[in-house]
Amino acid sequence: MTRVAVIGNAGGGKSTLSRAICAAHGLSYTEIDRLLWQPGWVATPEADFNRAHERLVTQLRWLIDGYGPWETLLARLDAADTTVFVDHPLPVHLWWATKRQFTSILFGRADGPDGCPMLPVTMKLYRMIWWLHREMRPKLVAALAERRQTKRVIHIRSPNELNAFAKNPV
Repeated sequence: MTRVAVIGNAGGGKSTLSRAICAAHGLSYTEIDRLLWQPGWVATPEADFNRAHERLVTQLRWLIDGYGPWETLLARLDAADTTVFVDHPLPVHLWWATKRQFTSILFGRADGPDGCPMLPVTMKLYRMIWWLHREMRPKLVAALAERRQTKRVIHIRSPNELNAFAKNPV
C-alpha cells in the first residue's frame, strides 16, 4: 500500500481508519474536506482544488480520505494502488455522524476543515449522507468493480470489519 484512497459515506470511521493505515505504512494523510473548504465553509475555487488534488495524486506515497468532486475521485481511484471502501449500512453512518456532530459541538472537531463549525451544517450533512447512499454509492460500486482487476479494493461492510482492519491494516 503506497497510494491509498479511502472512500465512503460520512460518519463511517474513515478518518480514524486512515490514520491507522498511515501509521502502519508511513503514508502522508490528506482529507479531501480540508482541500475543499476554507474557513467559514467557503468553497475552495475549483481550479485551486484541482491543482492541489493533482499535486497529491502524482506523489509516490499518499493516503487521501474522502469523496470530493466525482471526476477527481475517479482520477484518485485510477492513481491509487489500493482503495478502501467504508460501506456500512445507512443507519450506522447516520448514527455515527450524529455522535460526531454532538461531540464536535462540545469539544470541537480536530479532523474537520479549519474554521468550519459543524453545528450550522448538521442538516446539510444528513441530506448529504442520504444522497451519497442513494445516488453516489451505486456509481462508486460500479467504478470500483471496473478497477478490481488492476487495483486492490478492500470493501468494509460493518463496524466489526472496520475495527479488525484498523488493527491490522495490511
